[in-house]
Amino acid sequence: MSTGVSAQKQGEGFVVPDWPAPANIRAVVTTRALPGASRPPYDRFNLGGRCGDEPAAVIANREALIEALALPESPRWTRQVHGNEVYDADAILADVEPTADASVTHNVGRVLAILTADCLPVFLCSDEGTSAGLAHAGWRGLASGVIESTVTHLRVAPASLMAWLGPAIGPRSYEVGDEVRAAFVDVDANAADAFEAARPGHWLCDLYALARLRLSSPGVGRVFGGCFDTLADERFYSYRRDRETGRFASLLWIEPASVKVEPDGADTAGAGEPIAPQPVFARA
Repeated sequence: MSTGVSAQKQGEGFVVPDWPAPANIRAVVTTRALPGASRPPYDRFNLGGRCGDEPAAVIANREALIEALALPESPRWTRQVHGNEVYDADAILADVEPTADASVTHNVGRVLAILTADCLPVFLCSDEGTSAGLAHAGWRGLASGVIESTVTHLRVAPASLMAWLGPAIGPRSYEVGDEVRAAFVDVDANAADAFEAARPGHWLCDLYALARLRLSSPGVGRVFGGCFDTLADERFYSYRRDRETGRFASLLWIEPASVKVEPDGADTAGAGEPIAPQPVFARA
C-alpha cells in the first residue's frame, strides 16, 4: 500500500523543533497532513495502532515514515498507559512493545517515539548530544512524575539538559475538574498558576506551565516550545476535538556520525574533512 509520503516537499507535513540542540540530535513531529493510508476519521497519517484504525493502514504509514525520514531504525514504539515508567531503548529490543510512557537512549541510531492526540510530548537532550529522552505527559503522567523519571534515567546532570515542549492541547482549550487541579496544587502550591477558573468545579489547565514547573524541580532550566494547541490546530489529531481520531508521533534520536567517502570508494570515518551529512528531512 503506497502512501506517497516521499513525494512531499522538504519539511511539509512535519514540525521540526526550534531549540538549540546539538547538530547530531534529530527531532520531528508528524502531522495528519501527510498523504497516508488511513481513511476518515483517522485520515490521513495515523500512526496509532490502538485507536480503531485498520492495522494495515497503520503499518503502511509507519513504513512510509521510516522511508520518508531515512530513519536509522524502526521507531521504538511503546504501550502508553499515562504512567511514569521509562523504557531504556538501549536494552535488547523486545518482541512486544514495552509498557512505558517515556524512553531514553545514549546510543546513536535509537529512534525514540511516542504517540499523542492532546497530551504533551516532552523532548530532552544533553548539551553534548550523547543523551536523549522523550516523554508522553498528559496530566496523569505529569502528576505521577514522568518528567522527573525521564530526567533521572538519562543519568546526566539536569543542568546539562534542555527541553522542547511539543504540540499539546492549549491552555485556552483544556478544561478539567477540581480533581485534576488538586492532583498538582496539593503537592506544589506553585502549580496553582497553571489553572484558571472556568466555571464552578472546572478549570482551564495549562499543561505547558505544569511541564515547565516539573522540569525546573530536578534542575532543567532551559525549556523551549510550548506554543501549540492541538484542539484548535487541525494539522494535529485531537481526542478532545474529535473523540474518534488517530495519533501523531514525536520522534527523537541521536544521529550516527557522518562518513567520508574517498575517491577510490573506500569509506572512512573521521578522516580528513567529513562530508556534511544530508538534512534529515531531505527525503520528506
